[in-house]
Amino acid sequence: MAQFMSLGDAVAALVRDGDTVAVEGFTHLIPHAAAHEVIRQGRRDLTLVRMTPDIVYDQMIGMGCAAKLVFSWGGNPGVGSLHRFRDAVQNGWPRPLAIEEHAHAAMANAYAAGAAGLPFAVFRGYLGVDLPAVNPNIRRVTCPFTGEALAAVPALRPDVAIVHALKADRAGNVLIEGILGVQKEVVLAASRALVTVEEIVDDLGPRSPNAVVLPGWTIAAIAAVPGGAHPSYAHGYYRRDNAFYLGWDDIARDRASFTAWMKTNVLEAGPDAFAAHRRRLAVAANQYVLRFQA
Repeated sequence: MAQFMSLGDAVAALVRDGDTVAVEGFTHLIPHAAAHEVIRQGRRDLTLVRMTPDIVYDQMIGMGCAAKLVFSWGGNPGVGSLHRFRDAVQNGWPRPLAIEEHAHAAMANAYAAGAAGLPFAVFRGYLGVDLPAVNPNIRRVTCPFTGEALAAVPALRPDVAIVHALKADRAGNVLIEGILGVQKEVVLAASRALVTVEEIVDDLGPRSPNAVVLPGWTIAAIAAVPGGAHPSYAHGYYRRDNAFYLGWDDIARDRASFTAWMKTNVLEAGPDAFAAHRRRLAVAANQYVLRFQA
């Protein structure tokens, strides 16, 4: 059952050197605060898994946390390359990074297979593409009923899943609304799950039709971290910080500027910094509404 803990205590208890760690959230609810705590605690030799590695993994890779990345599409969305990711692959800085690249469909199916306790995922895909030539974990199997050749990839079963959500009730049940990625599947596939939330409430209240509720028995630890998805957004709480994504391109392009930024904003900061981001975004949103109404 889920235990309520501080973010620092949760990461210390759940994330270990050498673990396979999946930090998931698709455009929405990306758990930056939790990833920053993993960096602050100096975790090393991690296999990082994510469908769309973006800024959060650029930071973890650039700080030397990762030995390998399992992913589908990597980039700073709407901006360009991940410079720390590129530097690690091309130049081995700050350490060499092994990569295993998949399609989105393969990653989603592999998480679902892991959640179901299956050894691999089977789906239609990888026809007429080059990825099977560079990824030995992409295979083909023959359907025993139809004879059709299908794609197969190993199930994803991370040691640790980390996601951000909107609310948790006091029984440890977690609510996710808005754009959904693979949060449900990765939590069910992982051996241990850490969820950061915007707030803890007595009751999860009315829910939208696409809401996901993760029951407390699927989660090891819950930490209340308001603003913990910044610079991504949290449905109903704050908007995406587009300026941050644009600014990250210059910060991450140079090793020295990246290291200085991480020292100030991650190593010497803490989870409370994310609440400040949330307040700043709320003020900006209110000012936008007032200008629109005027």
